[in-house]
Amino acid sequence: MGAAHPLRNRIKVERARHDLTQEQLADLVGVTRKTINTVETGKFVPSTVLALKLARALHTRVEELFYLADEE
Repeated sequence: MGAAHPLRNRIKVERARHDLTQEQLADLVGVTRKTINTVETGKFVPSTVLALKLARALHTRVEELFYLADEE
């Protein structure tokens, strides 16, 4: 028990590429900055709807934004 979730993401990298803060990205997708932080750090796995909104806001595909740990 206590194993890290196998889902990883590139949100921080994509945010930087688009020059967005966590707060700005949160506003774009309708969540709080804390939600963005917990998703970005892997503490929370987003719903499918939120994952799609994040990918759209960051002009990328869900499959490029989220990946399994064994694909690193």
